[in-house]
Amino acid sequence: MTAKSAAAAARATVYGYPRQGQSRELKKAIEGYWKGRVDADALRATATELRAANWRQLAEAGIHEVPTGDFSYYDHVLDTSVMVGAIPERHRAAVEADALDGYFAMARGTQDAAPLEMTKWFDTNYHYLVPELGPDTVFTADSTKQVTELKEALALGLSARPVLVGPVTYLLLAKPAPGVAADFDPLTLLDRLLPVYAQVLADLRTAGAEWVQLDEPALVQDRTPAELNAAARAYRDLGGLTERPKLLVASYFDRLGDALPVLAKAPVEGLALDFTEAAAANLDALAAVGGLPGRRLVAGVVNGRNIWVNDLEKSLATLGTLLGLADRVDVAASCSLLHVPLDATAERDIEPQILRWLAFARQKTAEIVTLAKGLGGGTDTIAAELAAIRADLASRAGSALTHDPAVRARTAAVTATDARRSQPYPERVAAQRAHLRLPLLPTTTIGSFPQTAELRTARADLRAGRIDSAGYEERIRAEIGEVISFQEKTGLDVLVHGEAERNDMVQYFAEQLTGYLATQHGWVQSYGTRYVRPPILAGDISRPEAMTVRWTAYAQSLTTKPVKGMLTGPVTMLAWSFVRDDQPLADTARQVALALRDEVNDLETAGTSVIQVDEPALRETLPLRACDHPEYLAWATEAFRLTTAGVRPDTQIHTHMCYAEFGDIVQAIDDLDADVISLEATRSHMQVARELAGHGYPREAGPGVYDIHSPRVPSTEEAAALLRTGLKAIPAERLWVNPDCGLKTRAWPETRASLENLVTAARTVRTELSAS
Repeated sequence: MTAKSAAAAARATVYGYPRQGQSRELKKAIEGYWKGRVDADALRATATELRAANWRQLAEAGIHEVPTGDFSYYDHVLDTSVMVGAIPERHRAAVEADALDGYFAMARGTQDAAPLEMTKWFDTNYHYLVPELGPDTVFTADSTKQVTELKEALALGLSARPVLVGPVTYLLLAKPAPGVAADFDPLTLLDRLLPVYAQVLADLRTAGAEWVQLDEPALVQDRTPAELNAAARAYRDLGGLTERPKLLVASYFDRLGDALPVLAKAPVEGLALDFTEAAAANLDALAAVGGLPGRRLVAGVVNGRNIWVNDLEKSLATLGTLLGLADRVDVAASCSLLHVPLDATAERDIEPQILRWLAFARQKTAEIVTLAKGLGGGTDTIAAELAAIRADLASRAGSALTHDPAVRARTAAVTATDARRSQPYPERVAAQRAHLRLPLLPTTTIGSFPQTAELRTARADLRAGRIDSAGYEERIRAEIGEVISFQEKTGLDVLVHGEAERNDMVQYFAEQLTGYLATQHGWVQSYGTRYVRPPILAGDISRPEAMTVRWTAYAQSLTTKPVKGMLTGPVTMLAWSFVRDDQPLADTARQVALALRDEVNDLETAGTSVIQVDEPALRETLPLRACDHPEYLAWATEAFRLTTAGVRPDTQIHTHMCYAEFGDIVQAIDDLDADVISLEATRSHMQVARELAGHGYPREAGPGVYDIHSPRVPSTEEAAALLRTGLKAIPAERLWVNPDCGLKTRAWPETRASLENLVTAARTVRTELSAS
């Protein structure tokens, strides 16, 4: 096929779409089911309606081939575990008794069975449930979900392409099941897994699938020769099947590197590659292997992870270069649109001109369709769209929001001394212990306490004018008083004010910093039914006035115990926002760090002796390729130190991280130079404590003993057993006792019981230590 005919054949598609619905109907239905207010049939009906609405929207927008199978009640990796029969033994009876309840039990746990471990999906803020596998794992095919959803789309008269997590990525994401040797490699199960995928592919072909997409994002990471050979074998075997649909193997989030030649040689009909900024090297690599003659290339030229409008002319240039490299070039986003909000036109509080800089899922869909039209028919067919985008890009580049001379001058004046504490840790820790006088194994929480319906109602009433600011503040004062009273009665040692006034740990600060935009409807799934509204970091950042001092000081006035000041760190402020793409991330991080430094210093001046600066996204934002790690970690750790280094030696700086793989950033954790770090550790059975010990981490640490992402209440003995495990790695004088994460999503009854058990466990282990 000539380049001209390939362009004429260009079609528009996407890999996935937001699941929740315009008003988060899925979240409400699922949580209603958990509470017994919605039955299973009603939940399934809501899900069916949402899927159909999504497909119709895509088709009406001009998408030629809609995705199926990307919809999930909780997580698409968990769905894959169900598809291949990888059900943990502790959940098997529940799944066999009721598939839906068993599914949610794997995700959330029960009082008698812990859930699957949860961690970040590559370098995004989406969380997936980690498959548990072992040498005795038996895979069995269950394609019910995938076939059902395909048939639903076909019944609407749509061209549909099922999307599955690929077998290699599935195994590379898995971990050894409890009781299995830690060095067990799930990839050794590939030959056992491939026949199951073959059965699912056959079932989908029978159901009417012409194409099936197999997602292999794990191949954009550094992979060993053995792992690349496994990928080659997997697609040789699947490609060699006789009864199967056409196969489209997709990668995203970065460049494929050594995996690209492997996939280019595989007997599959198409590849889907990321051609946005981070993965631009894929274009040269594809040319180097001779392209994909006779095959389909799906080009991800619209950024599926950020919300800025696409530079259509730049994307068209990339697409034009690709035309000679494949038999057919189609246009797509770089990854699933799961990672962006649904529709920018729903935002009423953003200035219209600024709103034109933004593209959510529906707007990105329109961009994809426009690019396919321009690729097929020439730029004259999209002249109006090109002119509008040029104007929008120029408006953004010239805006006073994006360029504040005072902020830039302050940032340029930063020196290395600004990012160093005045005394080394051994001297600081002595001053802190003398000042704080905490017991052995001090107990604390991560920061937030339950966000009750009453608190959410109070915020809504304030926005709607049903109560005034005085009435709202009285409600917040009362809540803080209750939280402090509960912590004192329970016996916690370092208290928190509970964050009753905060809507979100990033949005709360973003709304008080210049350069940020807040959305009203920009919901994005973080995990399960947990949705967040990432703010938009659009311009230069500064702090007009103190953000947290008032409520922290009020909480401290209610108790003689230390109350932690609670802030979100600069890297997390970037990672959990849609961050500007018109300057290096390091520059933006430094601006945020200086704004937060002012807040840290004001907290200390107000009498706060313990200040926690959370950086749960430090590991999440780590680039997927090892060669890119040093540059990132250098500016990321500097930004944290720039935030915290201005305090006195006797002020104790804490940080917190959760739900990520920490082993490969322990040196970076050390480089933060925080005095205390709290980390998620319950589901991984204190793995991070062992990793800190292996590194020789010299500071204090609190590996979590209470999994807050499950409704179950850990017993005193359970928490004590985890503490004893932690003590094997971390000396008692450096070990803290705390939950895995904040308690915002939990209800008060389980929170009370769990924290009471946590404090009792700490006292029990203290007694054991004093007696030994």
